[in-house]
Amino acid sequence: MLEVADRRRKGVSAVNGRMICRVLGVLLLIEVLMLLACAGVARWYAEEGGGAFLWSALAGVMVAGALLALGRGADRRLGKRDGYCIASLTWILFTLLGMLPFLLAGSVTTVGEAFFETMSGFTTTGATILDDIDREPHAILFWRALTHWIGGLGIVLFAIAVLPFFGEGSLQLFSGEAVGVTHDKIHSKVNVMARLLWSIYLGLTVTCLLLLRVGGMGWFDALCHSMATVATGGFSTRQASVAAWQSPFIEYVIAVFMILSAINFSLYFSALKGRPGKIWRDEETRWFLTSILVVTGVIAATLVWQRGYDVEHALRSALFQVASLHTSTGFGTDDYMQWPPLTWMLLVYAMLAGGCTGSTSGGIKALRLVILAKSIRNHLRRMLHPNAVLPVRVNRQAVPQGVVLTVGIFVICYLLCIFAGWFGLVIAGVELTDAFGVAISSMGNAGMALGNFGPAYSWSALPEAGKWISSMLMLVGRLEMFAVMLMFYSAFWRKH
Repeated sequence: MLEVADRRRKGVSAVNGRMICRVLGVLLLIEVLMLLACAGVARWYAEEGGGAFLWSALAGVMVAGALLALGRGADRRLGKRDGYCIASLTWILFTLLGMLPFLLAGSVTTVGEAFFETMSGFTTTGATILDDIDREPHAILFWRALTHWIGGLGIVLFAIAVLPFFGEGSLQLFSGEAVGVTHDKIHSKVNVMARLLWSIYLGLTVTCLLLLRVGGMGWFDALCHSMATVATGGFSTRQASVAAWQSPFIEYVIAVFMILSAINFSLYFSALKGRPGKIWRDEETRWFLTSILVVTGVIAATLVWQRGYDVEHALRSALFQVASLHTSTGFGTDDYMQWPPLTWMLLVYAMLAGGCTGSTSGGIKALRLVILAKSIRNHLRRMLHPNAVLPVRVNRQAVPQGVVLTVGIFVICYLLCIFAGWFGLVIAGVELTDAFGVAISSMGNAGMALGNFGPAYSWSALPEAGKWISSMLMLVGRLEMFAVMLMFYSAFWRKH
């Protein structure tokens, strides 16, 4: 203890390196169990791909063992910096290990493609570089869906829910992965809250699974699609995505569950406690649902007027695509690049806006947009009444000025990251409009973009450098920037 205090006093390090290694080792063992489950799927379907998962699991055990050895005798206390560090490194390590099955099974040919596909899975982006998904073995398809489902609520949050290992450090780990405006605190203990959130998550998944089975999907397809839907991921078991079933019932079920999964999960807890009205009274939820209804209505009217769709088909196609992009899921049933350009602008807005805080969706999030809109309104009012006291209120509660400022900074940084990614993709050789869509979709974890990366195409045409840029945008968007940006801030690693 005296040695640690002396090191921190001298400014050598502000993070608990040994404990970080220990936590990462434990988390990797969870991924090993996931890989073994996929090997079991391969054995169940009598396929040859099981070996790829067994070798990957062995590699995971070796790396986890090394990390646990490095963390032996660690001081078990975790600080905020440790939490941020663990959150960022966990997603990278999970992706590095999780890409091995794609390489060993021959589903992809390069490291960049494997990293892209795995990062897209864990971050629930849903963009794929696979061009013949229908021929992929069941184990690979299940692995893609499982990466979505674990990544949906968060890898670290899952570990907190199922393991008693973290103790008092659970709060720091939770804060590191769930940065910014996030889950309402539904229980005083973080591990109990994590279990409650995962119980709701599991309940939505099972309900979606049963409805898809009733709609005509086989059990395996229904399971994979229910995990991808509730995680707002977008990986399908078919190259044609949900359109492969040509079922209005299935499309409506998935559209509804995409929307349900993009609403703050803590509100469902309130509903289960006998307060269902709190869901609609929540200003963020009202903004989100109103946005979906308005955008869907405008696009449906445009399809009827300019493309000759019948009313039901227009409403269903518009609702599905708007829900898919507004919730950052990425399923497709129609090629919206064949729709009028007005609809593209609305869908780009949907990708940027995203879902609600405390959900599995990506994007800027509705609560931030509510705060931003009210801040702009108050600024205009203050120009007319300079002495007026005009706090920003959400759900009748004043939002601290520091939070309002943070929201503004977040939105600016978010747009700057998109611009930087756009610039990098153009340098990598991607056409200007295509690069714009890929940058927005990657940052928002939306899964579909514009032009040659729209719903009718995979992202295999991205140059190798473009795949790495897109993968980094996915990670930055999933962890909401600041946790990743801190890793590159020199003062983060020093104790002043």
